[in-house]
Amino acid sequence: MRRRLFAAIALTLVATAVPVSAEAGRSTLQRDADGIVATGVTGVLARETSPHGSRTAVSGVQVRPDGRFRIGSTNKVLVGTVVLQLVAEGRMRLDDSVEKWLPGRTAGTEYNGRKITVRQLLQHTAGISDESFPNIESAQQYYERRYLVHTEEAIVQAGLKNQPTFPPGKGWSYSNTGYDLVGLVIQAVTGRTWYDEVDRRIVRPLHLRDTYFPRTDPRIAGPHARGYTRFTAGEYTDTTDVIDADASGGYISTLKDLDRILRSIFDGRLLAPAQLDELTTTVETDETAELVWRNPRYGLGVFSRDLPCGGRVWIPGGDQIGFKTRAAVSADGRRSVVVSMSTQLYDSMDALLAQEKAASKLIDEVMCR
Repeated sequence: MRRRLFAAIALTLVATAVPVSAEAGRSTLQRDADGIVATGVTGVLARETSPHGSRTAVSGVQVRPDGRFRIGSTNKVLVGTVVLQLVAEGRMRLDDSVEKWLPGRTAGTEYNGRKITVRQLLQHTAGISDESFPNIESAQQYYERRYLVHTEEAIVQAGLKNQPTFPPGKGWSYSNTGYDLVGLVIQAVTGRTWYDEVDRRIVRPLHLRDTYFPRTDPRIAGPHARGYTRFTAGEYTDTTDVIDADASGGYISTLKDLDRILRSIFDGRLLAPAQLDELTTTVETDETAELVWRNPRYGLGVFSRDLPCGGRVWIPGGDQIGFKTRAAVSADGRRSVVVSMSTQLYDSMDALLAQEKAASKLIDEVMCR
């Protein structure tokens, strides 16, 4: 469901952008949203926020500013935030081993749970294979698999049957399966599911009315665009409905809610300074990421990269069948942008990169303004 190469790590392309004047800025967000639609995307929602306020642009068909959408792997920064709050409460440590909280989980496999830490899982440095992660790669697979339930338990069990990608701490490789292990750790620490903890610690305290975890309901409740995937050139498959029930993704939100979540993580409302420092302590990624990003690095559930105008930006984002979410937030949470696209262009690498480049242009224009 969340592809490992560009769908998992290509959250934005490096695009050349320059700061624009305040006068030109009045139309830039809309123009850039229209530019994404021009690549073949059916609908785009975009919201930018600064100390001066917020504004929204809508482009394409079947979209409205308050529409809900699947946030995909943007979910990972929510999981990371929950873990860091538990660390602040003294209930666990980032360097706790998997074996401590999930004793015997790796027994009989080639993984050693005593040497894999929660920090490594959050940072994709644990070497957990993603080969068994349930993806959808064609229209036929979508119709066959859209209502299958994949729990954290099932995904982890399948994933641990594969060879480790590398020894713990000796590399970097994006792993959705690793985040399902984190979900199980959260449940072991708290006695509640990871999404119950997200609701208790993030959704309810921020009074978010349009953000929820659908569990095994394949539909999106309330107003929303139809989500489409172009598996083959010229053919759009309606992929709106799907069951997404594991800790690597799954939440449904809106521009306004997701913007509030991301700014609240970085401006101190959700994380104390010591925990925010942990979130933003990064490691190098891999060669593929370096091909598409300017100096990419990864923290605890979130990428960062250089901006073309100077400085760095934090770029949570993710894919779930039919939807792409791209976002950026400044280190102090004062400036942010969220983009929802109700189409995935996966019929060719050129089409995928064109969509990513257009989304990146919008983000860079906002963050460099």
